[in-house]
Amino acid sequence: MAMSSLAFPTLHHRNLDTPKTFRRRKTTTTTTVRPITASKDSIPPLSVTSADVATAITGNSATNLPLKPIPGSYGIPFIQPLKDRFEYFYAAGGRDEYFKSRVHKYQSTVFRANMPPGPFISNNPNVVVLLDAKSFPTLFDVSKVEKKDLFTGTYMPSTDLTGGHRVLSYLDPSEPKHAPLKNMVFFMLKSSIRRVMPEFESTYNELFEALESELAQKGKALFNDVGEQAAFRFLGRSYLETNPEETGIGKDGPKLISTWVLFNLGPLLRLGFPWFVEEPLLHTFRLPPALIKKNYNKLYEFFEFSSGPIIEHAESLGISKDEAIHNILFTICFNTFGGIKILFPNTLKWLGRAGTGLHTRLAAEIRGAIKAHGGGKVTMAAMEQMPLMKSVVYESLRIEPPVALQYGKAKRDLTIESHDAVFKVKEGEMLFGYQPFATKDPKVFDRPEEFVPDRFVGAGEELLKYVTWSNGPETEGPTVGNKQCAGKDFVVLITRLFVVELFRRYDSFDIEVTASPLGAKVTLTSLKRARA
Repeated sequence: MAMSSLAFPTLHHRNLDTPKTFRRRKTTTTTTVRPITASKDSIPPLSVTSADVATAITGNSATNLPLKPIPGSYGIPFIQPLKDRFEYFYAAGGRDEYFKSRVHKYQSTVFRANMPPGPFISNNPNVVVLLDAKSFPTLFDVSKVEKKDLFTGTYMPSTDLTGGHRVLSYLDPSEPKHAPLKNMVFFMLKSSIRRVMPEFESTYNELFEALESELAQKGKALFNDVGEQAAFRFLGRSYLETNPEETGIGKDGPKLISTWVLFNLGPLLRLGFPWFVEEPLLHTFRLPPALIKKNYNKLYEFFEFSSGPIIEHAESLGISKDEAIHNILFTICFNTFGGIKILFPNTLKWLGRAGTGLHTRLAAEIRGAIKAHGGGKVTMAAMEQMPLMKSVVYESLRIEPPVALQYGKAKRDLTIESHDAVFKVKEGEMLFGYQPFATKDPKVFDRPEEFVPDRFVGAGEELLKYVTWSNGPETEGPTVGNKQCAGKDFVVLITRLFVVELFRRYDSFDIEVTASPLGAKVTLTSLKRARA
């Protein structure tokens, strides 16, 4: 099967007006695995009767799986959501254990539960949880689920954080503004295509030089801070033909964005403070948007100044200038910069953990393809001859997807099928999927918890339909009629470029890793330059 993303269709012409501490191998990493435990529940054990095993109808097909009631309970209103929130954020094992314990308890990957933030930010924390690769895609089917105001789940941040507008991420495809706003993003992608590769090479060479300098001075170099500066600089140069550091925003862009993102996502984040600090500060009451209005306005002014052609095109689609700017800002700062902020350190982490054996193979493949198929330069044709590199990128997106939480509200009464059973869902019920479980489904992936670099090489390409980080399968593409990430192919491309530039320059590297609220915090402890 050919990889559907290889041609990167969203980066080319389309009819925009048509709605449609780790070392090399010698170091051993010790992992502590806690036993799964679950408390007693008042719900009696579920049993299957002969009537339940009768053929169930799911969509247009019949299945012989048993029809079961959805296990689980929402508990006493207000009280149980608070208890669940505390367990989700602060109990041993964190949110992974929150879901694992319930899978163990109910012997089901589909069950009822409460999702944070709950009181007093969310009016209704009740969800039907989908944790396997078979039920999870229901969340992408906009004929079955509504996506209106569900981008962040059971609550929606104040529109005061986005200039009073409901931006594209919060719109359902059925809403009139969805198509023109997504077409605006497609135009932004299309118009930047010739700049992406040269600007990436230039910007990330600057990044690597900065890391080498810090490493020489201090003996180690934190990737995240300079990585975020490079990411915002690259996005400004490629999308807007503007280096933000040469404008009034200077080097403050990443800091301004991170503060604004905190005000949007605070109810879902764990910052590492004691619970008695985080609970009232982040999870119980909303942070007032007025506190960051001045900082947000600095970002707005930068995009107003730098986005002329995109704004002009947006106005031709019937979008006002003000709404266009707020959506451009959200797309670049929240969606794209936020994605790179998580994805690049995570990719570096998995590569670092894999050790010198993989590093050697990648360096040989990448340099050989550049010489044989790119005339010494990084080209799309050369990257097509790097199957291991491409697989590594997909494996990074599979094992630790940058967007972990997905939501959808049932448009009608429907049935959802897991590997083991069929479940009935009522119209209006909230569906929730925790993507790291779906993309590590042991009934789909061999050694699902392991980073397997060549998982998607050759026949492994068949598994790409289960790589769903983009709010849809990797084998499908974004349209104005779905909610798949408009920049899906762009993200895959720049992550490939990141791996290519890394091993074009270095033979190997060593890292130390710690956790952060969003992704991994990666410190480089050595960089071994490529031999001439």
